[in-house]
Order: sequence, then C-alpha cells, then structure tokens
Amino acid sequence: MIHVITESSEYGFEWLDAENPSDEEIDELTRKYSLHHSSIKDWRQPDHLPKFENVGGYAFIIFRVHAEEVTMEADTVPELTDSVAIFMNEERIITLHRKAWLAPEAIRNSQKEQNTCSNTHELVNEIIKVCLTTYEEPSIKLTSDIEYYEANMFLKNRKPAMLKGLYYLRRRVEVTRRVIMLSHDIMEKIDTPEQGNANTRDTRDLFVKLQNIYDTLFENMNQLVMIYFSISSQRTNEIVRILTLFSVFFMPLTFIVGIYGMNFRYMPELQMKYGYPVTLFAMALITVGIYMWFKRKSWL
Repeated sequence: MIHVITESSEYGFEWLDAENPSDEEIDELTRKYSLHHSSIKDWRQPDHLPKFENVGGYAFIIFRVHAEEVTMEADTVPELTDSVAIFMNEERIITLHRKAWLAPEAIRNSQKEQNTCSNTHELVNEIIKVCLTTYEEPSIKLTSDIEYYEANMFLKNRKPAMLKGLYYLRRRVEVTRRVIMLSHDIMEKIDTPEQGNANTRDTRDLFVKLQNIYDTLFENMNQLVMIYFSISSQRTNEIVRILTLFSVFFMPLTFIVGIYGMNFRYMPELQMKYGYPVTLFAMALITVGIYMWFKRKSWL
C-alpha cells in the first residue's frame, strides 16, 4: 500500500511511503519514477545488509531497523532486523518496507511542529535518526540479559540450558553490532562537510553512541563466554581432583588385597592366628596416614 506522507505543494518535496507493496505497486513505482531494477532487487532480498549508492537519478539507501518482536532464538539478520529502502533525489523520497512502520507519520507530525526539514537530504537524516533509535531499547535489554547470565553463572543452582542461552545471546549481540557497523558508510554520506549541519551531527553522535554500546556488549559477551568455560573447566578439575584423591586412598589397600588374594600354598602370613585383624589394622593405619598427609599438604 502506497501512502503520500508529504506533498510538494506544502513542503517543496514529495514523500511516498510503500508498506509491503505488491508486485504491481512496485512495477508502477519503478515505471513512474524510473527506479533502477537492481535497487528493487536488493530491497527484495530479506537479508541484504545496509548500503548507500547512487543509481541513476536517485541516491539509494538500505537501512535496517531493529525488529519490534524478537524471539529468544533469533540469531540472523532477517530475524533481528527489518529492511527499509530509501530512494532520494531533490524532488522526492520513496521509502519501501515490508512491515508496519510508524516512523513516517511520527516524522511528519514532528516536522509540522519543528519545521527542521527544508529539503530531502534533511528528511533522510531524520529517517536515519529514527531508524537508529530502534536499537536503543534492545541494547538495554541485552545489557540486562548479560547481567542475568553473569549473576547466575556464579551460583550453584545453574540451569542446564545456560550454554544454549549464552550462544543465542552472543549471536544477537554480534549480528546487531555488525548491522550497525555496516551502516557507517551511510552516515558518512549523510553527514558530509558540504551538507552537514547540527541535525546530521546529532545523528552521527547517536550512531557513534550505539556503536560504542554494542562494541562494549560484544566484548562483555565474549568475556562472559570465556568465564563460563573457565568455570566449567574448574568444576571438571575439581571432580578429577576428588576422584584422584579417592584413588590414592584405595591404591595401597588394593595392593595389599591383591597380594593376599594370590592363593599360593606356601604363604606364611596365611597361617598366622591374628593375620586377618593385623592386616585390617595395617590397612586402616595406611588410610589414616594418607588422610593426615593430605591434610598437612592442604589437599583436603
């Protein structure tokens, strides 16, 4: 469905917004406004990464906004983000997106009050800024999730599915960080020395802020995974240590039992009246001696 957000008679430029357009509507836009087929093909790819290029008489931008609803096991670009295609020239802006997007109406209403967009370049800057703000709330959620896993990692009541949750959490951070990082070229083309102003610098500041936030989240996530494996390795070493201590206790006892279990006919100890209790006493004495030795070495 194609909506006319602004008209050239009122603002000096036109803004057309197409929400989940059909093939017939795409063909109509392509024919009427001379949109390049390669750009339409790029937008139709659900996992296409952010880009900025000049095609024909338009500047073509693909920007990805963070999805409103994300499942716990979402770990791909299409699952975590939605693409918005922007065609821009001096006369008009055309935006294409598949899912419902409240930004056009919100931007138009804000511009009626503030009137900060005097041309299409400034309007695209506002669109990019609104797209970037969709990453702020997910960054807070990711920070909370990392703190949750960090707190539970050091508790004894650890859940078995923690490693799976860490994997998907790391993937979400990594994919989102990569999408923001690949949007750098778009920011360079929006905030240029020739066309830059206070508004474009605000957008760049927001971009840098989000980039630093997700870089920090990515580093924290990597450290958290390393801590998890370190703790797992420490637990394994502790189990092996305990099992080794038990084996040391039983090694001499097994040796004694093995000697007297050979059943040779001429073994003088077998004829001793008190041979059995003496052997048991010796075994108990060896066990106590090993225990005291481990205590002195602080191994127990």
